[in-house]
Amino acid sequence: MHQTEDPIRGIALSLGATVLFAIADTLAKYLAASLPIVEIQWIRYAIFLGMSIGLARGIPPSALRPKNRKLQIARGFCVIGSSVLFVYGIREMTMAQATAISFLSPLLITILSIPLLGEVVGIRRWAAVIAGMIGMLIVVRPGAGGFQPAALFGVASSSCWAVALIITRKISSSDAPSTTILWSAGIGFSVLTILLPFELVWPTPNQVAFCVLLGVLASCGQWMVVLAHRHAPASLLAPFVYSQLIWVTIGGYLVFDNLPDQQTIVGASIIIASGLYTAHRERVRARQRN
Repeated sequence: MHQTEDPIRGIALSLGATVLFAIADTLAKYLAASLPIVEIQWIRYAIFLGMSIGLARGIPPSALRPKNRKLQIARGFCVIGSSVLFVYGIREMTMAQATAISFLSPLLITILSIPLLGEVVGIRRWAAVIAGMIGMLIVVRPGAGGFQPAALFGVASSSCWAVALIITRKISSSDAPSTTILWSAGIGFSVLTILLPFELVWPTPNQVAFCVLLGVLASCGQWMVVLAHRHAPASLLAPFVYSQLIWVTIGGYLVFDNLPDQQTIVGASIIIASGLYTAHRERVRARQRN
């Protein structure tokens, strides 16, 4: 075992990150009712960029130059796309619905790994993907009176995040985490700065304070995820990521007085079970490769 591995610490960091993300998502939904989403995200990314620069202090400039600049730029666009689209979705949906749909990312990675990574996907992982998609349809309810078009933003957000994670796999062996985080923050901030003049609204001091808090929580959560994966493998941490559904449900009830309905719970349970099985198969395949 590598001396930096510490599964308990990795799990604790992963759980802590889910709590921070849940609070940040609750703040985003609350702010989206009165502020443009681009403006909310711009303040968030300003904090993210500042913290990323702080974390990169002391690192030689040459180490911050990515080996594959095109992939880093693509990842940056995918991360900001996922972030913005998620808030557009969560503005209209309940916290639990939006979070359940976001859990599609591991399943989408399985699909996208075929053309992008050249992987061979067996029938059991395909079965997990199909089950997860059925769970998503139960949550989204297309053709039913409860269908919300905003759910499409959630699916698009999950797709962007899946591509970002696949790119992360491809560059993880050549670029340090601090390099990847700095580039993602810089690209996201640049894109939002270009879009900001089209949606700028002068915020109140309270709104600025909430946006700054959102940025700090989300940025700390991102860094905790990076640290967690230094201490434990992704397959071990995967089950604990789904605890975020508990925290967002609590936040949704306390702040917006809404709880997930039966269909959302059933669909989310199927998606989570499919994701856990996919993580299990990833662990099995990793052992076989070693």
